[in-house]
Amino acid sequence: MKQVCVLGNGQLGRMLRQAGEPLGITVWPVGLDAEPEAVPVQQSVITAEIERWPETALTRELARHPAFVNRDVFPIIADRLTQKQLFDRLNLATAPWQLLASPDQWPAVFERLGDLAIVKRRTGGYDGRGQWRLGPNDADTLPDECYGECIVEQGIHFSGEVSLVGARAHNGATVFYPLTHNLHQDGILRTSVAFPHADADQQRQAESMLGAIMQELNYVGVMAMECFVTPAGLLINELAPRVHNSGHWTQNGASVSQFELHLRAILDLPLPQPAVDSPSVMVNLIGSHLNYDWLKLPLVHLHWYDKEVRPGRKVGHLNLSASDPRRLSDTLKVLTPFLPPEYASGLAWAQAHLNG
Repeated sequence: MKQVCVLGNGQLGRMLRQAGEPLGITVWPVGLDAEPEAVPVQQSVITAEIERWPETALTRELARHPAFVNRDVFPIIADRLTQKQLFDRLNLATAPWQLLASPDQWPAVFERLGDLAIVKRRTGGYDGRGQWRLGPNDADTLPDECYGECIVEQGIHFSGEVSLVGARAHNGATVFYPLTHNLHQDGILRTSVAFPHADADQQRQAESMLGAIMQELNYVGVMAMECFVTPAGLLINELAPRVHNSGHWTQNGASVSQFELHLRAILDLPLPQPAVDSPSVMVNLIGSHLNYDWLKLPLVHLHWYDKEVRPGRKVGHLNLSASDPRRLSDTLKVLTPFLPPEYASGLAWAQAHLNG
């Protein structure tokens, strides 16, 4: 029996464990404060559901573990400075950017990047936190502690956001899912739509970029890449060295989910190209209470994380998949009254994509 320890015991670790059970793979999601002797570390392959972690007894033990897959990659991607430097080194398209070291830089920043600057913390920011949208008249509102700890990017006018989820095997072979269309609101992913066949040019460009990144890093497992859609092509926004929220639709919309694909890759099991035959929709459940009325609709698959419900917190998601896009769209329309009013715009956005 194969064993995997996941550093982090949130919903991604939970879903990796669920994906491993049918394959006879025991997956142990482990909290950062666990005692090393309580975890079967020595007999396991090690992966992570998070990009960065504090130093604890467990993480010190794992840092020495020879089977910690991608151990040296996480620090590179967890820091937006080194992540952007990676894109530049590989000549991959991304928003013009620079390190923001002091307030004295602002005049030159706006001269170079234009009147909308996106400031992002180098580490730790996610779901819209640790980010600021600033113009020349409000740059002085940025907290002083951000200087040296943030990058600043040009604000990009984009027509859409897409993500690519792919995986790389130990032998360097790669497989990819179709591009996923994403809607973010207040920096949090609300809804995703995926089709069996994405725009061919965009898919080709995205696979080329993500493939180059994984090969450069000698990465093994699932990685996700978020991009802006612009008239000049895709611009990489961010990377995630792990399974990703925008790939959750694969649990019910693909022959192999991103969670199973990650386990296959890190354990050196067969890694076929996942088959995707139908359009799919994923709806994030954010700060909403469990409602079993969702299950009245036959296309709805509920994935509940069993977490305390708090405003802005991801507590689950709904997956829907059907060969007929119109049936999928009609189901979203019927689903709308079963969700709080703030979901309506995201469901309408998904319907518009499905209706073409």
